[in-house]
Amino acid sequence: TKTLRPCRDDSVNFDSTENVYIEGDNFEVLKILQESYLGKIKMIYIDPPYNTGKDFIYKDNFTAKKATYEEELGTTDEEDNKLFKNTDTNGRFHSDWLSMMYERLIIARDLLKEDGVIFISIANQEIDNLIKVSNEIFGEENFLGLLIWRKKEGGGMADDYFATEHEYILIYQKTGAFIWNDEILIADENDFNKEDAIGKYNRVKLAKWGNTARREDRPSMYYPIIDPEGNENFPFSPDGSDGRWRIGVDLMNDLIKNNFIEFIKKENAWIPYEKIYFDPSKGKVKKLRSILYTIGGTARGTNEITRLFKRKDIFDNPKPITLFKSFAKYNTLNKDIILDFFSGSATTAHAVMQLNAEDNGNRKFIMVQLPEATDEKSEAYKAGYKTIAEIGKERIRRAGTKIVEDNQDKAGIDKLDIGFRVYKTGSSNMEEVYYHPEQLSQDNLFSLASNIKEERTPDDLLTQVILD
Repeated sequence: TKTLRPCRDDSVNFDSTENVYIEGDNFEVLKILQESYLGKIKMIYIDPPYNTGKDFIYKDNFTAKKATYEEELGTTDEEDNKLFKNTDTNGRFHSDWLSMMYERLIIARDLLKEDGVIFISIANQEIDNLIKVSNEIFGEENFLGLLIWRKKEGGGMADDYFATEHEYILIYQKTGAFIWNDEILIADENDFNKEDAIGKYNRVKLAKWGNTARREDRPSMYYPIIDPEGNENFPFSPDGSDGRWRIGVDLMNDLIKNNFIEFIKKENAWIPYEKIYFDPSKGKVKKLRSILYTIGGTARGTNEITRLFKRKDIFDNPKPITLFKSFAKYNTLNKDIILDFFSGSATTAHAVMQLNAEDNGNRKFIMVQLPEATDEKSEAYKAGYKTIAEIGKERIRRAGTKIVEDNQDKAGIDKLDIGFRVYKTGSSNMEEVYYHPEQLSQDNLFSLASNIKEERTPDDLLTQVILD
């Protein structure tokens, strides 16, 4: 019976924006959203708690045999729901974390479009367990890869044995309909350093190299071509044994016929090369590397948020927007919806707006964040941000303003959506009898002239009607 209640005061451009920021337990929020956004999310990125033994609180749905833990470690939210802190003293340490992730990923999968994809950041504490549960939910056949992200230079000096410099990003598609669009780099004429009557060109060896360069790997690609001295020329593999060409005999004959092959004599042997001519309409494919060590780590993320808030230590170890952009530009297009239900400092929302400004996109974001209290000794609390959600909302406001300021001369920047609607989870707008009419009695009959709670607004009712 939970619903979302709009909060205009916290929002930016409430009536025109298509971006959404929701405060609440993300499992409750995902359940509320699952009908409205069923099969509509193109990309999900989440940076969940890593289960280090001290760093996450979530709604505890387990009651049996847990009274001791709840009494010692439990807290409650504003509606007196129990919250449970998962520390390494908990006898169900991995089980509780996996239960928390499992139920959220189940709904996340249903929210994805058929060609949707999910990226999950994780550290080494639960990487093996996360792979197992993700294989179960998304299917092993939909596993796309495990990236290694260099999060800091030098690593954690407090680590027991190694200075840990990296974390992981786990990637799954929903179905085989997903398409990964490699980045195409525009061809640079300066890279073509040879020239003939046709134009500028580069040379590429015709003999195959690498692990599949032997004759037995592709027997049909072992055949002779005639060198400038009239002799048959066969390919050799790097170890000197019989090799294979990169192309088949028909294409080879076409290259020879059109003078697209050049022989270079080295050590009394003729080596054939294919001539690749400069074409301004074609570029090189740039693939995302499995080790992400050039896009910046948490130091860059910290600098980004420090510049926005003009003070240090507002948020610990935020991800850089370049990390998210490295993923989104390969698989999202105009008007795609992107979801992050462990929003934190709202790096994902910042990155979506920045990417839209760069490529004139119109991607939409949905951020979800538990209004977890900030430490009273923290710089964030001293600056007036009592919850992590407040930090996230303020970051989006500041980031949107700065992006527009930095792109004043760019055409269409005035149409960039830098707004967001804020919603907060709350109890239903309807009286309890609306859901449980059997509880109605003559004693309270006349107090229920309306099924709607008195303090609810037209915005509240409209939101619930849309969700329902």
